[in-house]
Amino acid sequence: MASFSLSTNHSLPFPLYAQTPKLTLFQNLSPLSRYSQSQFYGLKLSHSSYLPIPVSSLVKSSIVAKVSEGSVPPPFTLKDQDGRNISLSNFKGMPVVVYFYPGDETPGCTKQACAFRDSYEKFKKAGAEVVGISGDDAASHKAFVKKHRLPFTLLSDEGNKVRKEWGVPGDLFGALLGRQTYVLDKNGVVRLVYNNQFQPEKHIDETLKFLQSA
Repeated sequence: MASFSLSTNHSLPFPLYAQTPKLTLFQNLSPLSRYSQSQFYGLKLSHSSYLPIPVSSLVKSSIVAKVSEGSVPPPFTLKDQDGRNISLSNFKGMPVVVYFYPGDETPGCTKQACAFRDSYEKFKKAGAEVVGISGDDAASHKAFVKKHRLPFTLLSDEGNKVRKEWGVPGDLFGALLGRQTYVLDKNGVVRLVYNNQFQPEKHIDETLKFLQSA
């Protein structure tokens, strides 16, 4: 009968796990991928496999806005498209629609501004004024107003200081500047807060509906 024996000094090959490609888990990255210099409702993204957005940022992005219905927002004084200082207090005694938008000449913001333009007379009829705010400078606003024949005021919030003070929430985990509209009554109290990043025209519909029913 044939006999078999096991060799105690038989060496195993290099461990299998070491022969396979090492996989890195991007636990702290958001897979917003392959945007190549495209404008996406106010943000230009460079080509990248991943946007490095830490988990902590995702949590912060859900913070509720500081300015809410029934509150009095922080005052501000900003330059308009003609370089003049305009304060929030200038609009005391009338309803005012203050809308924050990502930037001049981006697709969604242009659509929103032109929709406010087309309904501007309805806002005036309701006794309200319209004010747009973004981080663009006065020269950018002036060109934007002229190109699209905007009849209302645009204010330059360079450094987004007022945006931060009002607590305007961002979108897409904070990767995009938020699009938010506030309706203040004649006493400067916020009566409506409306946020919709991807349907900019709805800001006009919702604010008009509110003002006309007030």
